Amino acid sequence: MTEITDFLSNSVSFGLCISLICYWIATIIYKKTKFFLLAPLLVSCAFVITILVVLKIPYEKYLEGANFIYYLMTPCTVALAIPLYRQFSKLKENALAILLGIIAGILANAFFIFACCSLFKINNQEYVSILPKSITTPIGIALSNQNGGIESVTILLITIAGNMANIFGAIFCKIFRISEPVAQGVACGSSGHAMGTAKALEMGEIQGAMSGLSIAVCGVLTVVILPFFVNLI
Repeated sequence: MTEITDFLSNSVSFGLCISLICYWIATIIYKKTKFFLLAPLLVSCAFVITILVVLKIPYEKYLEGANFIYYLMTPCTVALAIPLYRQFSKLKENALAILLGIIAGILANAFFIFACCSLFKINNQEYVSILPKSITTPIGIALSNQNGGIESVTILLITIAGNMANIFGAIFCKIFRISEPVAQGVACGSSGHAMGTAKALEMGEIQGAMSGLSIAVCGVLTVVILPFFVNLI
């Protein structure tokens, strides 16, 4: 067992291979069950964590190979411009509504976090770590560090928010009877960044395009709006 663990730990491709295999298996499980709590992103994360714990493989070793996937996030984000270009007429028709929807999402997120942190007596450092939870990871980390937050807490909350949007995005749209594709896309992108966009793309091309746009706009506007909230606690 020790020899196998050492071999896997020293294999640069281990992180990449185990990530792809776990996601592939999780996709099969989801297609077979269609149960929303068995979303591929969530299940594959659970599989990877279990394997690392059981085999006692350091996270740093896993990350050496898995980092390749992280590098692909930039070109994948750029590729979201393709469905947006195809739906450019929708963007022009709904530009004001999209902008106001994103701003509303940012403000709702900020006020909700402020209310919860005030209620539970959370200190400022933890508060500013939670504030950027609904934007893309690089911007969220930068904002957290800039305001004296805890980077690991920010990453954890961004991951949780993304998974929640991925799992419950379509369900909440049904519950609240949000049937307009543009509104669905803005909701997923402004609340769940890339993971929410993955779900939006499953819902349709218009939803995916609007969600991809929301990631960028939400990130930029959050940088502008967030400083007004950081010192409230």
